[in-house]
Amino acid sequence: QVRLVESGGGVVQAGGSLRLSCTASGRIFSIGAMGWYLQAPGKKRELVTNITSSGISNYADSVKGRFTISTDNARNTATLQMNSLKPEDTGVYYCYALLVRRGALTPDDYWGQGTPVTVSS
Repeated sequence: QVRLVESGGGVVQAGGSLRLSCTASGRIFSIGAMGWYLQAPGKKRELVTNITSSGISNYADSVKGRFTISTDNARNTATLQMNSLKPEDTGVYYCYALLVRRGALTPDDYWGQGTPVTVSS
């Protein structure tokens, strides 16, 4: 069974940096895209960034210039490097993957369990 596991969350002061990692495991044939979403306190889950298998990345306006997404295809891992963190970045970060399971013909969406990030001021 396919699953996504995140790590790297924690508490950091404003202006600091943090790096999150997400690893997909299981019977995976291919990954079309991976990304990160943030659910801030009292708000709905929103896209932070994603990247396709062709290398095209997208970022929310609020994180452009501060966050960077990258992937390690050999390890089925996505990394989110977060710099110049702000209190508004606080919340639970969820990993996302669009992937094809081994034996399947079409891709499906998968979500991690989330890793909390708190940025203090």
